[in-house]
Amino acid sequence: MNAVTDRRTYSYLGPAGTFTEAALDQVAEARGQVWRPVHNVGEALDDVLEGRSDAAMIAIENSIEGGVSTTQDALATLPGLRIIGEYLVRVNFVLVAPRGTTLDQVEVIAAHPVAYAQCHGWLGEHLPRHSHVPAASNVASAIGVLDGSLPAQAAIAAPGIVQHYDVDVLAEGIGDNAAAVTRFVLVTRTTRSPEPTGADKTSLIVELPHDHPGSLLEMLEQFSTRGINLSLIESRPIGDELGRYRFVIDADGHIEHERMADALLGIRRFSPRVVFLGSYPRADRQIVQYPDRYSDDVFIEARDWLRGILSGEPES
Repeated sequence: MNAVTDRRTYSYLGPAGTFTEAALDQVAEARGQVWRPVHNVGEALDDVLEGRSDAAMIAIENSIEGGVSTTQDALATLPGLRIIGEYLVRVNFVLVAPRGTTLDQVEVIAAHPVAYAQCHGWLGEHLPRHSHVPAASNVASAIGVLDGSLPAQAAIAAPGIVQHYDVDVLAEGIGDNAAAVTRFVLVTRTTRSPEPTGADKTSLIVELPHDHPGSLLEMLEQFSTRGINLSLIESRPIGDELGRYRFVIDADGHIEHERMADALLGIRRFSPRVVFLGSYPRADRQIVQYPDRYSDDVFIEARDWLRGILSGEPES
């Protein structure tokens, strides 16, 4: 094989300069490989499933907006995918314009609706009389202003835009929440999860059985009675009838840990459908803490005790 065919391909929401590209740049093994820009999450995951890409970087959660519903729904309905890592990108915005433009010339701003919503405070203070033109992405807003396809004098974009396009930055840090973060996940075709590190997270999607009092509590007890903390739980409509929901769950720990494996067995017995999305290292590398009574040794000892009873061994 030549060097070109040995290179791996990674799909990401493009074009160059997006927050997704910034997330992919955190993946050490992706550097120097082929980066394939796509238009949406569905296209990125199709690339993986159909073999055009080895992995895809997709946004799954935002600290301001919550879970990314299109990503959650796609992972729930497309079989054969596995999350192998997560990455955090601080969300900040800049106001950019063609060279020579000044802030007092700006009357119309191009922006993706989500980005625009996160900059209301700054815009209200500095450009109270502006109007808004929606754009397909943070990068598309800048491109539209530069090529004249959008009727605007300036655009809201990610800071990385300046590395790819010839623009003037009229203002930096215009987001209303300086602590805003978007969480991205790297997705491949189904494979074995990375080895446990002690700082891991397990993601899954669980459907509740037909609605009855306490069904959600019964699901949550599968985790709480095994000392597992849930860092995310969000509901999404299944779509087949009103009142039917699936739950997107992030649980602290790895499937190779006894307590997590035991909890997933309980979930599988309880739920009509469970989608295991993966166990992978946490982005913050924070070690998962749990009481000693939930250690692997305790679960193993309990199984050995039961095995002894079933086999008729005398108790020591």
